[in-house]
Amino acid sequence: MNEKNQKPKGTSRRSFIKNSALASSFLIVPRHVLGGVGYMAPSDRLNIAAIGAGGKGQSDIINASVNGRERVIALCDVDFSGSAAATVKKFPKAKLYADFRELLDKEKDIDAVTISTPDHVHGPAAKYAMERGKHVYVQKPMTHNIREARMLTQMARDQKVVTQMGNQGGSNPLLNMVQKWVDSGKLGAITKVEVWTNRPVWPQGGQMPAPDPSKKPDALSWDLWLGPSRETPYIPNIHPFNWRGWWEYGTGALGDVGCHLIDIPFRTLDLMYPKAAECSVGSVYSQMWTPDYHPEGCPPSSFISIDFDATDKTKAPLKMTWSDGGIRPAHPDIIPADSDIGGKGSANGVLIHGENGIISTNINDSSPLMPKLYLNDGTTEFGPEVEEMPEPEYGHQRKWVDACKAGFNSKEHKGLTSSFDYAGPMTETVLMGNLAIRSFMLKKENAKGNEEFFGRKKLLWDGENMKITNLEEANQFVTRTYRKGWEM
Repeated sequence: MNEKNQKPKGTSRRSFIKNSALASSFLIVPRHVLGGVGYMAPSDRLNIAAIGAGGKGQSDIINASVNGRERVIALCDVDFSGSAAATVKKFPKAKLYADFRELLDKEKDIDAVTISTPDHVHGPAAKYAMERGKHVYVQKPMTHNIREARMLTQMARDQKVVTQMGNQGGSNPLLNMVQKWVDSGKLGAITKVEVWTNRPVWPQGGQMPAPDPSKKPDALSWDLWLGPSRETPYIPNIHPFNWRGWWEYGTGALGDVGCHLIDIPFRTLDLMYPKAAECSVGSVYSQMWTPDYHPEGCPPSSFISIDFDATDKTKAPLKMTWSDGGIRPAHPDIIPADSDIGGKGSANGVLIHGENGIISTNINDSSPLMPKLYLNDGTTEFGPEVEEMPEPEYGHQRKWVDACKAGFNSKEHKGLTSSFDYAGPMTETVLMGNLAIRSFMLKKENAKGNEEFFGRKKLLWDGENMKITNLEEANQFVTRTYRKGWEM
């Protein structure tokens, strides 16, 4: 392992071992003498910790342990009474923490961490870990806001740490089929992409429940769960899942599944920063101006358009549309009327439109990708209806672990499908949709004393400078306000 690249600050555990005479004499002993075929010396095992041990965090740390090949030495969670309890049982020797800052400050031997928390904690936890030279695997979306994504992308380069975002479908080998169709030029100029989902499948669009400290579970460290968000008494029914529908903590349907779906065209078409975005949302106000969607929460449905400049893959400027809440695009004439578009039941999907045909494919995670090519001349090519997954989640976590061992400049790191160099700009594009949604609800008092919405326009984006150029008020959503002690 390239120690210089792996541990930019301080002396690493393995550097110390390698430089000691005692360790040197130990390491020259053949491995088969120590433990038989497949034995790994302790110095060759990665020390990993999980920040967020329940829910998705459970599978992330289990997959990162590679069937016990690596050592899980610590688990962090704000509530070990829920699904995290099973993770503790899986790794009984791991030390337990409620505060990731305490974990990272005390456990000096940690090499890498998985971060599987609610969205609002992704950025602060990843920053804290990378500042201490730890490799990081962060669940999607990579961050809660655009500024955090830009910051972490650069920090990973500066700290020379190995990174991966948890959009495991990026490691799905069937994406190569979609890429080959695009690269072959069969579609001709590509001008439109349609992406849609049946999410949300959690409460969204209404008013946030009122705080009620009397209902807080004894095992939950509520203040640590809040993390960088504003201080508030315990809110029932937010933890452990329903936080997704509130901007203070989550990123809505886009943050949940957009990093899977938008990943497909973003990756295969070599997209980068968008240049404009606009949106509309469902159930904002009735004719009597009675609010039934509250701006602090994500809307029950939305429709978003995002514009991109031409790339070598598209050959033309591109418009990408996103719709959620069960709204899906019209069924293209080129696809048989009785056939699904996207995935099963047409519930989620991606349509890539070219002048010569369409690629139809599905959610890019553990569900079948099922890529299908339809050309105007009647030619079709289909991927498998049922795909095989030879290892959990296409080996997305294991490949990250292997890259951690190989080092920052290794081919293993360069071969990762969602290192921050890629995941950062892709996450920014996903979050641009949320910026448009939140700007849509901006309102102020006009000269007549009536409230009017003033953010309902096409927003022009300067990606290099990370700024909306034609509506200054929208730039407040590029970042967030952080609670003292949790600043980025």
